[in-house]
Amino acid sequence: MNAVTADLYLHYVEEFARIKGTLPGHRLPWLSSLRDAALERFRASGFPTLHDEEWKYTSVTPIANSYFKLQPDASTPASAIASEQIEELALPGAQLLVFVDGRYAPALSRVRLDELPAGVILDSVGAVLNAAPGYQQARLQAALEHPRNGQSTGFAALNFACMTDGAYIHLAAGTTLEAPIHLLFIAATPDLASHTRNLVIAEHDSRASIVEHHVALGTARYFSNAVTDIVLGRAARIAHYKLQDESSKAFHIAAINAELLRETHLLSASFALGGALARTDIRVGLNAKDAECTLDGLYMANGRQHIDHHTRIDHHRPQGTSREFYKGVLGGAARGVFNGKVIVHPDAQKSDAAQTNRNLLLSEQAEVDTKPQLEIWADDVKCSHGATVGQLDADQIFYLRSRGMDDTAARALLTYAFAAEMVDRVSLPALRERLDALLRERLPQRSQQQLEARP
Repeated sequence: MNAVTADLYLHYVEEFARIKGTLPGHRLPWLSSLRDAALERFRASGFPTLHDEEWKYTSVTPIANSYFKLQPDASTPASAIASEQIEELALPGAQLLVFVDGRYAPALSRVRLDELPAGVILDSVGAVLNAAPGYQQARLQAALEHPRNGQSTGFAALNFACMTDGAYIHLAAGTTLEAPIHLLFIAATPDLASHTRNLVIAEHDSRASIVEHHVALGTARYFSNAVTDIVLGRAARIAHYKLQDESSKAFHIAAINAELLRETHLLSASFALGGALARTDIRVGLNAKDAECTLDGLYMANGRQHIDHHTRIDHHRPQGTSREFYKGVLGGAARGVFNGKVIVHPDAQKSDAAQTNRNLLLSEQAEVDTKPQLEIWADDVKCSHGATVGQLDADQIFYLRSRGMDDTAARALLTYAFAAEMVDRVSLPALRERLDALLRERLPQRSQQQLEARP
């Protein structure tokens, strides 16, 4: 460990000691031991550098050189957030859990317990750890002690040690949630690091749609470090949408881990729009026969934004199906990174995997590093992958200008059409409308007016 890293580690040790007594489950010996072990893993690994193969295109030096607080100097300002602000952010009709600076804010949340089927739990991780019956704590303990936590990056280790809260979603066998679950994470305090962890347990033949939404109320600099674990029982179907719309000065590091059993289906759709530096790692294990997953994504960056997606799909058993489709739109001096890895293991005969990444560069300074990968260790499979990087088609621009559009409007319309394909794949109407509005906001004002005039 070099001197800078050692100094940073000491900072987080001191911050951890300051907040340890306020963390969820701090009275549970098993959790305290796991937190201490995670902090030691962070000490041993530190933050990744450009020498790490998986991080060679993404420098986290701005995070490593910053000494973020783990708790506000004053109480969490949830009470200062107006109901009108929540109303503007909340998806209509959704079960809403709000977290402010990484901590659950029940006064701002809207969980309608009378609409939840029997056996469904929709709560915060802190509430389950601190007050739930023993069998629920046992489920949470088993999930937190999973071997994946021993293989985590420095970011994931720090998240585990310092997790302040997160959503706990438990779907009993055979249950279906008609209303989506909206997990709203609001950053309200500058120079704060929030470490949240969500756990989704979907038992046999259960159904739900979950929207994980990260947003800021201002333009402050802060650090969001989020982990979501999803465990699917046989024939369960979960749609997980992640909308990252952080402050333009924020740092956002996230991991999504999913484990699928027989005949399950996971939809993971990531929409990354904000942040100065944002990275999302998605790992999906197809651990039983006939498991299926779909990974969709859209990243849009401008200025000097840096947005990175790393995905990994492991086909462990026969007849698994995976589909992956990501698009990037990069302007200004922004940089995008996409690394999609599909591994077909020896026992995964008759696997069917397809992966596509398409990128649109809007300026000469914009840059993208794309690396779709296939590792095939079985001989009876159907797999494909591909990537494209290009600019707007000059012939299409000419056609639109010949129909009365100016150059700016023509380019904006083509950009909108390129990105809107991913938005149109969203099955939740309220979220689709929200994403469409965010997409339009990123177009020049004149282009917005022309789009709104379209039938």
